[in-house]
Amino acid sequence: MDRKPAPAAKGAPIAGGALLALSLIVGTVIGVLRGQPSLGFIGGLGVGLALLLIVALADRARNRG
Repeated sequence: MDRKPAPAAKGAPIAGGALLALSLIVGTVIGVLRGQPSLGFIGGLGVGLALLLIVALADRARNRG
């Protein structure tokens, strides 16, 4: 059986997990300073997920050509 190797990606994927982790930490710190750590965590999660989505879409567009 001859198997053809899978075509190589045009570049290494961009990781957005660090942005998510950083936004969670920053959101929690801002929430603590304002007396609402849970709300800060949720806000940081929302911002982090938005950034993660932007990075994923940009990476997908970059790899498509």
